[in-house]
Amino acid sequence: MNKTITLAQGNGGEENNELISKVFYKAFKNDILEKSEDAAIIHNGELAFSTDSFTVSPLFFAGADIGKLAVCGTCNDLAMMGAKPKYLTCSVIIEEGFSTSELELIVSSMKKELEVNGAIVVSGDTKVVPRGSVDKIFINTTGIGEVIKKGISSNNITQDDLIIVNRDIGCHGATIFSAREGIEMSSSLKSDCESLFAQVKALIDANINITAMRDATRGGVSAVLNEWSRQSNICIEVQEDKIPVSDEVVGICEMLGFEATALANEGTFVLAINKEDAQKAVEILKTFQNCSNATIIGKVTDRHLKRVILNSSFGTSRFLETPSGELLPRIC
Repeated sequence: MNKTITLAQGNGGEENNELISKVFYKAFKNDILEKSEDAAIIHNGELAFSTDSFTVSPLFFAGADIGKLAVCGTCNDLAMMGAKPKYLTCSVIIEEGFSTSELELIVSSMKKELEVNGAIVVSGDTKVVPRGSVDKIFINTTGIGEVIKKGISSNNITQDDLIIVNRDIGCHGATIFSAREGIEMSSSLKSDCESLFAQVKALIDANINITAMRDATRGGVSAVLNEWSRQSNICIEVQEDKIPVSDEVVGICEMLGFEATALANEGTFVLAINKEDAQKAVEILKTFQNCSNATIIGKVTDRHLKRVILNSSFGTSRFLETPSGELLPRIC
């Protein structure tokens, strides 16, 4: 590992995994942490617990802002473990000179998204630091949720499962890049930033047999699938032409030289669902406004354990690797 921290180590990909495993997991090793889930399951399986920090640049972008992102990010991590978001803390580091009116807009966005989740902020902290010490504002949110569906785990995926995405991928990453670079687009491209508990609850209420769920944030769908393949010692085979990607995101990817599967998302999640329930799960997801493209994208096999294979419509195959390099720093 490098002697100094690099931007690549915050990308949600290979370098980030190395940093976490060799520094933090090594120091804090315990059975709960080593499960490496979106949220820790604690208190005899009754509660989910998660924390996240947000440093996105720019603070305001098409579809959301850092405030909505902060609430969605933590509440979605809880939802991915089958938990109803209940209580959040909010810690904010603000640069001297930051606009009070912009702060009020950010807090208003947080309030609205808390209401969507039926959650409340119960504790917090505010620090103001000298100009130049941080870039405008950083937000940390920690959340506790009540587990309403037990047994969801990315360590338990088997060949009985199919892989599903709830919507088209890459919108958040493409939107942030466009805003950051000042790219004018005559399209409706916007971040997919959205709270996901309503979708998860609909699946749970329909008694869908859910094995695992994970929101595809930093590192995108590629990072999720590679993490799952290692955690459950499986091979995941994905059909490339089944992955839903909008024309706008395809265009941004061609400009960047990126793959859509590596772009960050904030309202897109990946599911491992028992084969018997997979199609029903897709039909339920499609009832939600932004999920018309929900689809089965892959299956679990034993072809190459701990690897992800991308199969093309031309009959060729290649490994879909964990993203590496800087990608887009300050994405969430």
